[in-house]
Amino acid sequence: MRRAGWVAAGAAVVLAAVGGVTVALADGPVASAPAAKSKVPTDGSADAGFARDMAVHHQQAVEMSFVIRDRTDDPGIRRLAYDIANTQANQRGMLLGWLDLWGLPYASSDAPMAWMKHGGDGGHSGHQVKDGALMPGMATKTEMARLAKANGKQAEILFLQLMTDHHKGGVTMAQGCVDQCSVGTERKLAQGMVDAQESELKLMADLLKERDAKPR
Repeated sequence: MRRAGWVAAGAAVVLAAVGGVTVALADGPVASAPAAKSKVPTDGSADAGFARDMAVHHQQAVEMSFVIRDRTDDPGIRRLAYDIANTQANQRGMLLGWLDLWGLPYASSDAPMAWMKHGGDGGHSGHQVKDGALMPGMATKTEMARLAKANGKQAEILFLQLMTDHHKGGVTMAQGCVDQCSVGTERKLAQGMVDAQESELKLMADLLKERDAKPR
């Protein structure tokens, strides 16, 4: 029943994302005007770069949430993972939907985080960091493998530590969009990410403390 509930929630997320994509046309600079086409974000814009990179960033958070679901029975951890999976899958659908509406590809020849200015990406702009971690806060392949093998309290602590790093990187990226993106709806979504993930960071710090652990 638990698995069925998560799958059903995923289907609802897809429907919600479709509605969010439509709003992007009504609220952003892509609004109705004869010359609106010229205002669609370009391939190298911060709007497009953020949409691409955050979609990838969110995908890993969803993956980690599904992994911990099967590694623990703790209701608090499972509830947090459920919320993260639902929220970030929804937002990912919106980001990819905007790229579709703008006529832009999901992938780019630019390096991850190349759209960020002023070095706000923690030094990751312009190159790929080791072991498969493409962007700030993302877990490496080795860390994902460790999470998949852990159980109980050990899995809970590792998940909270990895997700804490992930959220910190996500906040940096989202703030970059707030500062640099031109589409109003996308900036609003990014600000919502900042607010929500900062709140979850406080919750995860408390959950780690309950387990006699702390962020890395």
